[in-house]
Amino acid sequence: MIMTYAELKALALGLNLPEVTDTTAWGNPCLKAHGKMWCWWSPYVDAAVFKCGKDEREMLLAADPKTFALHPHYEPHNLILVRAGRIDEAWATARLIRHWRDAAPKRWLRAWDAINPPA
Repeated sequence: MIMTYAELKALALGLNLPEVTDTTAWGNPCLKAHGKMWCWWSPYVDAAVFKCGKDEREMLLAADPKTFALHPHYEPHNLILVRAGRIDEAWATARLIRHWRDAAPKRWLRAWDAINPPA
């Protein structure tokens, strides 16, 4: 289980996906994929922030409120918080890859997939 932003960042960067940058946004460390916010640690709650559709977010919150959370700051956005110490590496890896692909320009992704077929 991932406990800190440093561990999340190591996992994300260890995926060796191109177009990922280690940067800051609003004064807080974050990772961007293709220039877009990809994952970060919430400055409000000891939790990682991942992209998540609102329907899926409601399902996750209902299914496991000890793991998933929502802070009022993030409520209007398609995001979910995953509490420190409860972040499953396999879940995080799948989520990061999916959202890395979602952020990629389609033309760029077609070229990437031609060289690196998805599993």
